[in-house]
Amino acid sequence: MTTKLLQDRVAIVTGSVKNIGRAIAISLAKEGAHVVINARSHSEQMDALVHEINQLGTGAKAVGISADISNVEGAKKLIEETVKAFGKIDILINNAALRRHTPFAELEWEDWREVMSTILDGAYLCSKAALPYLKESSMGSIVNFGGLSAHTGSKERAHVVTAKMGIIGLTRALAHDLSEFGITVNCVVPGLIDTVRGESAGSGTPEHHGKNKTLFGRRGSIEEVANLVEFLCGPKARYITGQTIHANGGAYLA
Repeated sequence: MTTKLLQDRVAIVTGSVKNIGRAIAISLAKEGAHVVINARSHSEQMDALVHEINQLGTGAKAVGISADISNVEGAKKLIEETVKAFGKIDILINNAALRRHTPFAELEWEDWREVMSTILDGAYLCSKAALPYLKESSMGSIVNFGGLSAHTGSKERAHVVTAKMGIIGLTRALAHDLSEFGITVNCVVPGLIDTVRGESAGSGTPEHHGKNKTLFGRRGSIEEVANLVEFLCGPKARYITGQTIHANGGAYLA
Protein backbone atom coordinates (compact mmCIF):
# COMPACT_ATOMS: atom_id res chain seq x y z
CA MET A 1 0.00 0.00 0.00
CA THR A 2 1.36 3.43 -1.00
CA THR A 3 2.23 5.67 1.94
CA LYS A 4 -0.19 8.56 2.22
CA LEU A 5 0.78 12.15 3.04
CA LEU A 6 -0.92 12.01 6.45
CA GLN A 7 -0.28 8.34 7.20
CA ASP A 8 -0.86 7.55 10.89
CA ARG A 9 -1.38 11.19 11.87
CA VAL A 10 -4.25 11.79 14.30
CA ALA A 11 -6.77 14.52 13.51
CA ILE A 12 -9.69 15.99 15.43
CA VAL A 13 -12.41 17.70 13.41
CA THR A 14 -14.97 19.49 15.57
CA GLY A 15 -18.51 19.75 14.27
CA SER A 16 -17.80 17.07 11.70
CA VAL A 17 -20.94 15.01 11.15
CA LYS A 18 -22.12 17.04 8.12
CA ASN A 19 -21.23 19.57 5.45
CA ILE A 20 -17.65 20.95 5.41
CA GLY A 21 -16.61 19.17 8.61
CA ARG A 22 -17.69 15.84 7.20
CA ALA A 23 -15.82 16.43 3.95
CA ILE A 24 -12.67 17.37 5.87
CA ALA A 25 -12.80 14.19 7.96
CA ILE A 26 -13.10 12.05 4.84
CA SER A 27 -10.37 13.96 3.00
CA LEU A 28 -7.89 13.59 5.87
CA ALA A 29 -8.71 9.90 6.23
CA LYS A 30 -8.15 9.31 2.51
CA GLU A 31 -4.61 10.58 3.08
CA GLY A 32 -4.13 8.08 5.90
CA ALA A 33 -4.96 10.14 9.00
CA HIS A 34 -6.91 8.63 11.88
CA VAL A 35 -9.86 10.90 12.51
CA VAL A 36 -12.00 11.84 15.49
CA ILE A 37 -15.54 12.74 14.49
CA ASN A 38 -17.10 15.21 16.91
CA ALA A 39 -20.56 16.59 17.59
CA ARG A 40 -22.38 17.80 20.68
CA SER A 41 -24.38 14.59 20.91
CA HIS A 42 -24.19 11.08 19.54
CA SER A 43 -26.19 10.46 16.38
CA GLU A 44 -26.77 8.03 13.53
CA GLN A 45 -24.89 10.47 11.29
CA MET A 46 -21.82 10.13 13.48
CA ASP A 47 -21.98 6.33 13.41
CA ALA A 48 -22.45 6.33 9.63
CA LEU A 49 -19.43 8.57 9.05
CA VAL A 50 -17.22 6.56 11.39
CA HIS A 51 -18.21 3.39 9.52
CA GLU A 52 -17.58 5.02 6.13
CA ILE A 53 -14.07 6.11 7.09
CA ASN A 54 -13.22 2.74 8.61
CA GLN A 55 -14.15 1.13 5.28
CA LEU A 56 -11.97 3.37 3.08
CA GLY A 57 -9.10 0.91 2.98
CA THR A 58 -6.41 3.55 3.55
CA GLY A 59 -5.44 2.24 6.97
CA ALA A 60 -7.19 5.18 8.58
CA LYS A 61 -9.41 4.58 11.58
CA ALA A 62 -12.19 6.77 12.93
CA VAL A 63 -13.97 7.12 16.24
CA GLY A 64 -16.89 9.30 17.21
CA ILE A 65 -16.69 11.40 20.36
CA SER A 66 -19.72 13.36 21.50
CA ALA A 67 -18.60 16.44 23.43
CA ASP A 68 -19.78 20.03 23.74
CA ILE A 69 -16.61 21.97 23.01
CA SER A 70 -18.15 25.28 24.08
CA ASN A 71 -17.22 24.57 27.70
CA VAL A 72 -14.07 23.51 29.53
CA GLU A 73 -15.32 20.06 30.48
CA GLY A 74 -16.46 19.19 26.97
CA ALA A 75 -13.23 20.30 25.31
CA LYS A 76 -11.19 18.41 27.90
CA LYS A 77 -13.28 15.29 27.30
CA LEU A 78 -12.72 15.49 23.54
CA ILE A 79 -8.95 15.74 23.89
CA GLU A 80 -8.62 13.10 26.61
CA GLU A 81 -10.75 10.55 24.75
CA THR A 82 -8.81 11.21 21.53
CA VAL A 83 -5.53 10.45 23.27
CA LYS A 84 -7.07 7.41 24.89
CA ALA A 85 -8.15 6.12 21.47
CA PHE A 86 -5.04 6.97 19.42
CA GLY A 87 -2.27 7.96 21.83
CA LYS A 88 -1.49 11.33 20.26
CA ILE A 89 -2.81 14.39 18.40
CA ASP A 90 -1.21 15.91 15.30
CA ILE A 91 -4.02 17.96 13.74
CA LEU A 92 -6.83 20.05 15.21
CA ILE A 93 -9.56 21.45 12.97
CA ASN A 94 -11.70 24.00 14.83
CA ASN A 95 -14.75 23.83 12.59
CA ALA A 96 -17.70 23.76 15.03
CA ALA A 97 -20.01 26.74 14.59
CA LEU A 98 -23.56 28.03 14.84
CA ARG A 99 -24.99 30.13 12.02
CA ARG A 100 -27.80 32.03 13.71
CA HIS A 101 -29.85 34.89 12.28
CA THR A 102 -31.19 37.34 14.85
CA PRO A 103 -31.89 41.08 14.43
CA PHE A 104 -29.58 43.02 16.76
CA ALA A 105 -32.55 44.64 18.55
CA GLU A 106 -33.74 41.15 19.49
CA LEU A 107 -30.30 39.68 20.24
CA GLU A 108 -30.25 38.62 23.87
CA TRP A 109 -27.14 37.92 25.95
CA GLU A 110 -27.90 34.21 25.90
CA ASP A 111 -28.05 34.22 22.09
CA TRP A 112 -24.75 36.12 21.91
CA ARG A 113 -22.99 33.78 24.32
CA GLU A 114 -24.30 30.61 22.63
CA VAL A 115 -22.69 31.57 19.33
CA MET A 116 -19.55 33.07 20.88
CA SER A 117 -18.94 30.06 23.11
CA THR A 118 -19.22 27.57 20.26
CA ILE A 119 -17.17 29.41 17.64
CA LEU A 120 -14.57 31.41 19.57
CA ASP A 121 -14.44 29.87 23.04
CA GLY A 122 -14.53 26.39 21.47
CA ALA A 123 -11.49 27.10 19.30
CA TYR A 124 -9.60 28.49 22.32
CA LEU A 125 -10.57 25.63 24.63
CA CYS A 126 -9.75 22.85 22.17
CA SER A 127 -6.45 24.45 21.13
CA LYS A 128 -5.42 24.91 24.77
CA ALA A 129 -6.35 21.36 25.77
CA ALA A 130 -4.65 19.84 22.71
CA LEU A 131 -1.46 21.90 22.98
CA PRO A 132 0.61 19.47 25.10
CA TYR A 133 0.04 16.79 22.47
CA LEU A 134 0.50 19.03 19.43
CA LYS A 135 3.86 20.10 20.86
CA GLU A 136 4.98 16.47 20.77
CA SER A 137 4.06 16.10 17.11
CA SER A 138 6.61 16.59 14.35
CA MET A 139 3.88 18.05 12.17
CA GLY A 140 1.44 19.81 14.50
CA SER A 141 -1.26 21.81 12.75
CA ILE A 142 -4.27 23.86 13.80
CA VAL A 143 -6.79 25.04 11.22
CA ASN A 144 -9.47 27.43 12.41
CA PHE A 145 -12.59 28.31 10.45
CA GLY A 146 -13.61 31.86 9.71
CA GLY A 147 -16.53 33.08 7.65
CA LEU A 148 -17.14 35.33 4.66
CA SER A 149 -19.59 37.47 6.64
CA ALA A 150 -16.79 38.49 9.02
CA HIS A 151 -15.21 40.35 6.10
CA THR A 152 -18.28 41.62 4.27
CA GLY A 153 -20.62 42.16 7.22
CA SER A 154 -24.12 40.73 7.21
CA LYS A 155 -27.52 41.74 8.50
CA GLU A 156 -28.87 39.97 11.61
CA ARG A 157 -25.58 38.20 12.31
CA ALA A 158 -23.75 40.48 14.76
CA HIS A 159 -22.87 37.53 17.01
CA VAL A 160 -21.63 35.30 14.19
CA VAL A 161 -19.67 38.08 12.43
CA THR A 162 -17.98 39.06 15.69
CA ALA A 163 -17.05 35.49 16.61
CA LYS A 164 -15.68 34.72 13.17
CA MET A 165 -13.56 37.89 13.12
CA GLY A 166 -12.27 36.92 16.56
CA ILE A 167 -11.11 33.61 15.07
CA ILE A 168 -8.80 35.52 12.75
CA GLY A 169 -7.23 37.33 15.69
CA LEU A 170 -6.83 34.06 17.58
CA THR A 171 -5.18 32.48 14.55
CA ARG A 172 -2.59 35.26 14.26
CA ALA A 173 -1.85 35.25 17.98
CA LEU A 174 -1.44 31.47 18.15
CA ALA A 175 0.81 31.47 15.10
CA HIS A 176 3.23 33.66 17.08
CA ASP A 177 2.92 31.71 20.33
CA LEU A 178 3.17 28.22 18.83
CA SER A 179 5.81 28.73 16.15
CA GLU A 180 8.58 27.77 18.60
CA PHE A 181 7.02 24.30 18.77
CA GLY A 182 6.80 23.95 14.99
CA ILE A 183 3.01 24.12 15.06
CA THR A 184 1.34 25.85 12.13
CA VAL A 185 -1.88 27.80 12.75
CA ASN A 186 -4.03 29.02 9.86
CA CYS A 187 -7.58 30.16 9.22
CA VAL A 188 -9.69 28.97 6.29
CA VAL A 189 -12.58 31.20 5.23
CA PRO A 190 -15.14 29.46 3.04
CA GLY A 191 -17.62 31.54 1.10
CA LEU A 192 -20.70 30.67 -0.99
CA ILE A 193 -20.29 26.93 -0.47
CA ASP A 194 -23.03 24.46 -1.36
CA THR A 195 -24.01 23.17 2.09
CA VAL A 196 -27.21 21.97 3.72
CA ARG A 197 -28.45 24.56 6.19
CA GLY A 198 -30.12 23.27 9.34
CA GLU A 199 -32.91 24.79 11.38
CA SER A 200 -30.40 26.45 13.71
CA ALA A 201 -29.18 28.60 10.84
CA GLY A 202 -32.56 30.21 10.39
CA SER A 203 -34.71 30.37 7.31
CA GLY A 204 -33.75 31.74 3.92
CA THR A 205 -30.40 32.64 2.38
CA PRO A 206 -27.98 34.87 4.32
CA GLU A 207 -27.91 38.46 3.09
CA HIS A 208 -24.25 38.39 2.07
CA HIS A 209 -24.89 35.33 -0.11
CA GLY A 210 -27.25 37.39 -2.22
CA LYS A 211 -24.96 40.40 -2.47
CA ASN A 212 -21.79 38.47 -3.38
CA LYS A 213 -21.31 36.48 -6.56
CA THR A 214 -18.46 34.15 -7.48
CA LEU A 215 -16.31 34.73 -10.55
CA PHE A 216 -17.04 31.19 -11.65
CA GLY A 217 -20.80 31.55 -11.59
CA ARG A 218 -21.26 28.62 -9.23
CA ARG A 219 -21.09 27.72 -5.57
CA GLY A 220 -18.09 25.89 -4.25
CA SER A 221 -18.24 22.30 -3.06
CA ILE A 222 -17.48 21.08 0.43
CA GLU A 223 -14.75 18.89 -1.08
CA GLU A 224 -12.97 21.95 -2.48
CA VAL A 225 -12.76 23.45 1.01
CA ALA A 226 -11.62 20.10 2.42
CA ASN A 227 -8.82 19.93 -0.15
CA LEU A 228 -7.44 23.24 1.11
CA VAL A 229 -7.55 22.06 4.72
CA GLU A 230 -5.84 18.80 3.78
CA PHE A 231 -3.00 20.76 2.16
CA LEU A 232 -2.54 23.02 5.20
CA CYS A 233 -2.26 19.98 7.46
CA GLY A 234 0.27 18.21 5.27
CA PRO A 235 4.06 18.21 4.86
CA LYS A 236 3.97 20.59 1.88
CA ALA A 237 2.55 23.48 3.92
CA ARG A 238 5.00 23.67 6.81
CA TYR A 239 6.10 27.21 5.91
CA ILE A 240 2.56 28.57 5.97
CA THR A 241 1.31 29.92 9.30
CA GLY A 242 -0.74 32.79 10.66
CA GLN A 243 -2.59 33.13 7.36
CA THR A 244 -6.26 33.74 6.57
CA ILE A 245 -6.96 31.89 3.34
CA HIS A 246 -10.22 32.46 1.46
CA ALA A 247 -11.98 29.80 -0.59
CA ASN A 248 -14.87 31.63 -2.24
CA GLY A 249 -14.45 31.51 -6.00
CA GLY A 250 -13.54 35.18 -6.10
CA ALA A 251 -16.70 36.38 -4.37
CA TYR A 252 -14.50 38.34 -1.97
CA LEU A 253 -10.94 39.31 -2.89
CA ALA A 254 -8.79 39.73 0.20
